[in-house]
Amino acid sequence: MFTTLAFVAGGLAVFSAMGLYLSRVCILRTVEYAHIASGCLIAGVLALAISAVSGIVTPIEIAFGITLAFLLAIVLRSVYRTWLTSQRRFGRHLRSVLLFGAGNEAARIVGLLEEHPELGYRTTGVVGNELQARRNGLKSYWCGELDDGITLVAETAGTGAIICADDLRSSQLNELVQHLLKAGTHVHLSSGLQGIDVGRLRPSPLAYEPFFYVEHASLASWQLVTKRAIDIVLSSIILILTLPILGLAALGIKLQDFGPVVFKQYRIGRQGAPFMLYKLRTMREGAESETDDLLELNVRNGPLTKLSRDPRATKLGRILRATSIDELPQLWNVINGTMSLVGPRPALPAEAASFDDEHRARESVWPGITGLWQVEGRDNPYFGAYRRFDLFYLQNWSIALDLMILLITVESVIARVFRALRHLDEDIALVPPLVLDPGRVTTRAARGHEGKIGSSGSATRMKGEESVL
Repeated sequence: MFTTLAFVAGGLAVFSAMGLYLSRVCILRTVEYAHIASGCLIAGVLALAISAVSGIVTPIEIAFGITLAFLLAIVLRSVYRTWLTSQRRFGRHLRSVLLFGAGNEAARIVGLLEEHPELGYRTTGVVGNELQARRNGLKSYWCGELDDGITLVAETAGTGAIICADDLRSSQLNELVQHLLKAGTHVHLSSGLQGIDVGRLRPSPLAYEPFFYVEHASLASWQLVTKRAIDIVLSSIILILTLPILGLAALGIKLQDFGPVVFKQYRIGRQGAPFMLYKLRTMREGAESETDDLLELNVRNGPLTKLSRDPRATKLGRILRATSIDELPQLWNVINGTMSLVGPRPALPAEAASFDDEHRARESVWPGITGLWQVEGRDNPYFGAYRRFDLFYLQNWSIALDLMILLITVESVIARVFRALRHLDEDIALVPPLVLDPGRVTTRAARGHEGKIGSSGSATRMKGEESVL
């Protein structure tokens, strides 16, 4: 018993040293999982060293214990994250922060925090030039000038500050940071960068001044070959293992209305080439012709569409969607080379036509059955989040990132199955409820304007059997 407790205490100490109990480390699941894997590996090496001296446990027992610890850490953290995310969408357990700066970057960060309530931040106000705040659509957030910043943090009960570095002069920035730190405020300093993986930033001080070196996103040819090999091997294995499930699902679809089992739809693939995507049919026949009559049920903005409580879905279809079984035929798309296991969500032709040139760069890689948006933003109604995840993946793609996304996908599917099976008669709500804060409504829809933090307007809507992974 003493040995077990010692190993557990040692493992917790390693996790603490890796920063796994700090929210700033665990805010990104890809980073969190990498730290968990590293922590378990370090704990295993330490256990092997102790075992070599004492002979208390065998290497096989250590390997089993470390594997079990890794799985338990993933499962327990997933359960907690699911609960916390749900609470934060209802405005609970949020940290109140003030934004210092009233320019374009402040507007972008306000939009970012609104689109991602799961981050755990509530914008209580913007501090900076009033005229600049009005110009950038931040009138309802403005609460004072920079000189009053320290007082405003206390008055708004803020527990932290986000400093928008691009919106301030260098002298203002340095003075403000020093004052906030002296006042005991938690300070977040923006970098002004977008779409760069934090793993590519390296502290590189010059004459003791804080600088970062930005590493190039280098993709060796072996990574492309490895990605394709992983796609073929894993897709083949999963397809073979799930054939009985596919057979039962196909039989159920056929017996419910004697209609077609497979739904086929053109999507835009690599290099902008259209391809045929395959899914199990989850809607009644003729559903495509009803789409235009149901657009008032759309709960997404921009060119994407997701119908709330879609009346076209069959009872069996809801089960297939909840369990993601309807997506299994896409494994054939992976095998035939039109898709990958991991990549941006395959867009419809009408969607792709509405994307700007920067976003169309997503067509330089294979679309994926799963991807960064699918696991991190699937329940997010904002098109801005969709676009941001796509561009991040394009700029930071690697085999390691793909493997992390696959691991997170397993967690997300399991969590979604348990959540969705409790509500088969309704879709999971996508739109976060209004969050009220000292008389201010902090969702864009309630404010009645998009300002500069809005995302692109509606475009041609999706048709028919669309189900977002």
